[in-house]
This record gives sequence, structure tokens and C-alpha cells, in this order.
Amino acid sequence: MAQPATFFMVFWALFHLMWNGPVKPAPVPAPLMGLSHEAWDILLKKHVDEEGMVDYRGFKKDSAALNAYLDMLATHLPGPQTGREERLAYYINLYNAATVKLILDHYPLKSIRDIGHPWDKKWIPLGGELLSLGHIEHKILRKMGEPRIHFAINCASYSCPKLLNEAFTVARLEAQLEMATTSFIRDTTRNHIGTDALELSQIFQWYKADFTEGGSLIEYIRPYAPNPINPDAKISYRKYDWSLNENR
Repeated sequence: MAQPATFFMVFWALFHLMWNGPVKPAPVPAPLMGLSHEAWDILLKKHVDEEGMVDYRGFKKDSAALNAYLDMLATHLPGPQTGREERLAYYINLYNAATVKLILDHYPLKSIRDIGHPWDKKWIPLGGELLSLGHIEHKILRKMGEPRIHFAINCASYSCPKLLNEAFTVARLEAQLEMATTSFIRDTTRNHIGTDALELSQIFQWYKADFTEGGSLIEYIRPYAPNPINPDAKISYRKYDWSLNENR
């Protein structure tokens, strides 16, 4: 004969099963079925050099391929169960591809700022609505708590972090983000990292809050710096060059 405590436990388990149904396992991040960034990777390897300079004239000849890639992204949105890495790769690639399309749609031009309100216009179709570049950056990517996205997305300008000539992928995301961050911080045309003084890109000024959630700006930069930095080093910011990141 079952002991009273054991009988109660069995009764409670049966009651819970009848009332709530079987216990469901925690959802596992699901991949975006049918999504591949290979088309974007091919275009980048073809039209972007190792320094991140873009052959927009050549890119324009492949506008159909770029548009097809963006159309594919528009119908393969990340869902609630999509993994964080996959969402990051998706939206970084979307931002960069959409920026290139924006330039091509207005090419030739000298600067992205020659286009009226380039980051505010809602023109990027995604899941039945139109989004702006600014929305993708500030309302999606920055909300994911990954400050290295600022070195991965490209605003088609000379002072921006260079446009990587390969697509971001889940398999290589961590390595790609680290490479983009190290490359940008150590790029002497964008930053000068001295022991007692730093001349930094204005990206560090505009988005300082993203880089300092876990400490000071110097603490964030120090692991990527080519030399030691004193904790009380002086910081100034370089003027941003908005000229087009085009092969010259």
C-alpha cells in the first residue's frame, strides 16, 4: 500500500497532467529556413577590396542580384525562436546591403549625406512593412546589447568602419566581430591610440553609452589597443569624413 505522501505526489502529478497537458520542453533557437547569405558574400568579394573600398560602378551592374538578395531577406525574417547569433548576422547583412542599394539608387554622388534623410526614410521592405536604416540600427541591432555591431555596419563613408568583403555568418560571427573591432580601433586613419592621449573616431563619442555599460571607454578599447593605455589618458575626437567609401 502506497504511503500517504507518495499517494499525494502521484495524485498531484496526474492532476497537473490533466489540467495543463504534458510538460513542454524549452524552445530551442530555430534556424531561418531557406536563408543563405551566399549571394551577398559573392557580391562583396567581387566589388569590395581588402580596405573596404567599394566599386559602386561595378556593383551597379549587379543591381539585380543585390535586389534579389534583399527580396529574399524581406521574406525570411527572424522569429522569436531564432538564435541571437543568427539575428545579428541577419540584421548586420541587411543593414549593409540596404546601404549599398541606397547608394546605387542615387549614384553617382560624393557622400551619403547628399541623399535627403538617408537614415530616416522608411523604404526597406521587411515582413509587410517598411523600415529605415536608422530603425534597423537603433531599434533592433543596438537593442541586442552587442557594441561591436558599430564596427560591423557600414554607412558608406570613408571614416566608417570598413565594409567587410564577406558576409557575416553564424559560424564565423564571433571571429568576424572581433576582427572588425580590432581592425577599426588599430586603423590609424580612424583612431590614434597613444599611451597618454587618444584621438578617437566620433563613433566612440556618438555611441559612448553602448561601449561603457561595463566600464570606461578606455577599459573597452584597451584589449584591442596596440599599446598600453593609462587609465587617465586624455580623449579627443577626430572630425568625421563623410565622403563616399569608393575606390579612387
